[in-house]
Amino acid sequence: MRKVVVIGESILSPLGATPQENFEAVCRGESALCRYEGMFGVKEPFVASLMDRTQWQVEGRTFFDAVMIEAARRAVEDAGIDPSSPRTAFVLSSIKGNIEHIDTQDVTLAVSARRLADAFGNPNAPVVVSNACISGLAALLQGRRMLIGGEFDHVVVVGAEVQSRFIVTGFQSLKALSEAPCKPFDAHRDGLNLGEAAAAVVLGFGDSGWELVDGAVRNDANHISGPSRTGEGSFKSLRYVLRNCTPDELAFVNVHGTSTLYNDEMEAIAIDRAGLLDVPVNALKGTFGHSMGAAGILESILSMHAVDAGLVLPTRGFSELGVSRAVKVSTEMGKTDKKAFIKLLSGFGGVNGALLFRKGGAAC
Repeated sequence: MRKVVVIGESILSPLGATPQENFEAVCRGESALCRYEGMFGVKEPFVASLMDRTQWQVEGRTFFDAVMIEAARRAVEDAGIDPSSPRTAFVLSSIKGNIEHIDTQDVTLAVSARRLADAFGNPNAPVVVSNACISGLAALLQGRRMLIGGEFDHVVVVGAEVQSRFIVTGFQSLKALSEAPCKPFDAHRDGLNLGEAAAAVVLGFGDSGWELVDGAVRNDANHISGPSRTGEGSFKSLRYVLRNCTPDELAFVNVHGTSTLYNDEMEAIAIDRAGLLDVPVNALKGTFGHSMGAAGILESILSMHAVDAGLVLPTRGFSELGVSRAVKVSTEMGKTDKKAFIKLLSGFGGVNGALLFRKGGAAC
C-alpha cells in the first residue's frame, strides 16, 4: 500500500502564524492563556487562549471562515498543489464553526465547508468531520482513507475553532472550566481552558516525510460528557495502532490532557493498559488551551516538529502527578532519537482516537 504522508502544513494561533513560529514559542515556554472578564458578554471570568480578531479581518467573511480559509491557503502553498483540481479534496474539522452567528446566518458546518472549497475553486463536495474533541484526529484519518480509496491524489485537512459566548457558557454550565491556567495530569488540576486556532495539513502519497501510518477511532459510549473510568475506548484505539509499532520505538505519546479530573485519569489508565508507562507523555493544552476541532491537527504538527528537532516537549502546568498510574509525564524539554509518536484524543459521548505517525525511512 502506498504511504500517506504530510506534504504541506500551517498553523494560525495566538502564538504565531506559522508552524515554526508556534514551535519556537512552545520551546521558549510561552503560553497564550490569559484571564478574561466580560469577554463575549460572559459574566463569570475564564482563562482562554484567544486570537487577535483584528489581525484576521476579511471583508465579507466571518472570523471563523477567514482563519479556516487562510490556514488552508498556507498549507496548500506549502505543498505546492493545485487546490482546484478534481483530484484534490477538502476535509473540514470543527465542532461549533460559526455558532456565534446563529442569530443572523446559516451556521451549519456543511455551509462553511462549501465556502472553504469554493474559495479554492474546488469542484468536489467537501467532507465535514465533527465528532467532539477527536474531530481533528478523525479528520486526518478520514483524509488518509480518502487517499487510499484511490479517488484523490491530495486531501487538504483543515481544523478550525473560534470561541464564543455559546461555547464558554456551555462549558461553564458543566463546571469544566478552570479560572487559572490548566494543569494537565497534575494533582491540583481543576478544569480546562478553551483556545482558538486554525491548522491544516495537505496529505498526499510519498516515500519520505511524515507518514500517517495508521489510526483508529473507538467509542465506548460511557456518558454524554464523561469518559470511561477504565479508558476502554482509548485503550482499544491505542492497541489497534500499536500493531504497527512497539513502545520502545516511540518518542512520546501526545495526549489529550485537558486537565479535567476524569479525562486525565482515564488516559493514564489507557496508557498503562496499553503497556506504555515507560514512554514519555506530553500535553499542549497548558500552552494553547483546548482548541477543540483544531486540536488534533495543531498538536500533531507540533509533535512532528518536535521529533524533527530530536525533542520531547514539556507539559506546561504540570508539577505533581495526580493520576493513579505512573505515567511518564514530560516536565522539562527532553531529547529523543526516536522517529515515531502517537497522537491520542478523547471527547464527549465516549469517542476516542489514536494516530500513529512515523518519519519516512524509520523502521517501525
